[in-house]
Amino acid sequence: MSSSLSGKLSIETEAKSSAPALYEALAKRLYEAPKLCPTYIQKVDLVEGNWEEVGAVMNWHLLYEGKTVISKEIYENIDDEKLSVTFKVIGGLLAEAYKSFKFVFQAIPKREGCLGRWIVEYEKLNAEIPDPKQMLQFSAGLTKEIDDNLIMIKSN
Repeated sequence: MSSSLSGKLSIETEAKSSAPALYEALAKRLYEAPKLCPTYIQKVDLVEGNWEEVGAVMNWHLLYEGKTVISKEIYENIDDEKLSVTFKVIGGLLAEAYKSFKFVFQAIPKREGCLGRWIVEYEKLNAEIPDPKQMLQFSAGLTKEIDDNLIMIKSN
């Protein structure tokens, strides 16, 4: 892999929810994502396999930059101990610009609340493709909205 075409970026978001609650929402209960995050996620369709299982394939219907886009992803890894989940993009918008693209989410416990860390690992198809910084911001915003809704549900 050429170093100019491949990279790894990360972002952390402060969350009021507990690490296990945020991890559950982003790794285990994806079918609830549109309710917890309607600004970013319209729906999630299970295409193949079973929810919560490595190898499951999903179509994410996202509202990205004012448009509805689809990202077809596979659960590549789920780690309940590290509160981490990895999604590998296998189709859709990102697959048009990147040879490979992965999202890794980890909920990191703090004394109060947690940090939601997103890492994107990618290889661009060509040098004209920008680094996916906007996708990181999208992921951080999605995490914040899910956290806000988890806190609202918990307080009701």
